[in-house]
Amino acid sequence: MSVSTTSNISPPTDLEEVVNSEVREWHFHIYFHQRNAEEHQAALELRDAVLRLRRDGAFVAVPLFRVNTDPIGPHPVGSYEIWVPSSSFSAVFSYLCLNRGNLSILVHPLTREQRKDHEVRNAWLGPSFPLDLSTLPLKSEEIPLQYPSLKLGYSSDRPDYTIEDRLRIGANVERILRGEKEAARAPSN
Repeated sequence: MSVSTTSNISPPTDLEEVVNSEVREWHFHIYFHQRNAEEHQAALELRDAVLRLRRDGAFVAVPLFRVNTDPIGPHPVGSYEIWVPSSSFSAVFSYLCLNRGNLSILVHPLTREQRKDHEVRNAWLGPSFPLDLSTLPLKSEEIPLQYPSLKLGYSSDRPDYTIEDRLRIGANVERILRGEKEAARAPSN
């Protein structure tokens, strides 16, 4: 007997539901083999580069002060985390993609479901590492807010775009793409 791993549930398409469930904060975990001096140094140099770029306004990214020189939590090797609001996700992802060297990076959203975030909602830059998910709660009552003083991510008091803004943008993109032969068309309903 085979067990299906796919779901028969259709993905949501209600605009308000999708906007209200949007991920607003992310973690990037930079991994290094803690007994490998070259990797450890490369990880620290990448951290310093991110800090300089944040200072200079390239993006908002907050590396945690602590650098773990041993496995901690679900992470099996040395690591540190970088918190990123969704407004800077693309810029930080791009930078780390192009400049990670041989380091592996775990990327995951921050939601109430920490175990799911690390297990099935994750992505890797470079080779993946096995995680010890037993250290993570299945579900938390609240979203794990970080750096609310920045008023970004879940702590923001204003949306990036209103529903009306999004409807206007979407309609404009559809209008423009009508002339593009290779672009798929949105369903009419």
